[in-house]
Amino acid sequence: MYDPPIDGKSKLDHMKEMLGMIQHRKITFSDVLMDTWYATTEMMMVIHKMGKRFFCPIKCNRNVDDKIEFSIGKFNHVNAQNLTWSDEELKHGKLINLKGLNINLKLFQIVLNTKKTELIVTNDLTQNSADDCQKMTANRWKIEEFHRAEKQLTGIGKCECRLNRSQRNHICIAMLVWVRLKNLAQKMKITIYQVKNRLLDNYMVEQMRNPSVLFVVK
Repeated sequence: MYDPPIDGKSKLDHMKEMLGMIQHRKITFSDVLMDTWYATTEMMMVIHKMGKRFFCPIKCNRNVDDKIEFSIGKFNHVNAQNLTWSDEELKHGKLINLKGLNINLKLFQIVLNTKKTELIVTNDLTQNSADDCQKMTANRWKIEEFHRAEKQLTGIGKCECRLNRSQRNHICIAMLVWVRLKNLAQKMKITIYQVKNRLLDNYMVEQMRNPSVLFVVK
């Protein structure tokens, strides 16, 4: 639970705890996807030391050096937005050093639309395709879709409890509801929203035919 006034923990502290819990529970995973808020040098190094790969967007004002192959312990960092890209680098990325991080990284420029591009950095130096990198980072939207659906369909944000444990229970139950709805949607080959909206379909049809409560206008 994100509650700084009580435990003094930041979102980054919670992320590190969750990564540690995943390892403790021996959950198998290979990649970590995150947005710019979590893309700090500290978090990148934590994931790198775990032996995992990360893919995350960085802000255009982050300081990077793309001439590291010519440097010997010295870097000339510039804003990422000022980097120049060849056609080859746009397809296959470029090797960089991110200021404050003592490891080499691969940087990709991903075109999202005609007005927006995204800079994606990864510690997977074998990644050699901007298209593959874009497909990998696109998986982040699955998480966004999950949060949107659970807010709209499960009532996760409507808990009136005050106790921390009660709030946790409410969140857990809401997520279990989402899992069940998603499972039904996959079996029925419809969307999770259609599953939720159809729950009362038969009841409403029956009530319209034979209403259990009659309103008499005098």
